[in-house]
Amino acid sequence: MAKTVQQMLDAANAVVPKVDTTEARRLVEQENALLVDLRDSAEIEKTGRLKGAAAVSRGMLEFRADRESKYHDPAFDPARPMVLYCGSGGRAALAGQTLTEMGYHSVYNLGGFQQAADAGMETEQ
Repeated sequence: MAKTVQQMLDAANAVVPKVDTTEARRLVEQENALLVDLRDSAEIEKTGRLKGAAAVSRGMLEFRADRESKYHDPAFDPARPMVLYCGSGGRAALAGQTLTEMGYHSVYNLGGFQQAADAGMETEQ
């Protein structure tokens, strides 16, 4: 039976815990979490990104995360916590579920870029 986007999001949100900016900062600062911006380059160019975030579009995530891929990014390590965000949190939830399926154990959804920036997380171009 076909799934709707909402059903997929509900399943992803059940697997990937949401964190607020305070917890995201703590994970980055104290646990060396990788902060990942899943938006496409046009979105990032328009608004900037959270300071220190790796820019990996949602479409390239699996390739960057898979150690056997020629596109693997060494910053992606299954032992390292991952804090994901996008425009509103939907892509971050789906991406987080994918990372857990790939063997990543500590994956979190920060939600949307603007929400995090408005809550005081530093940004950069």
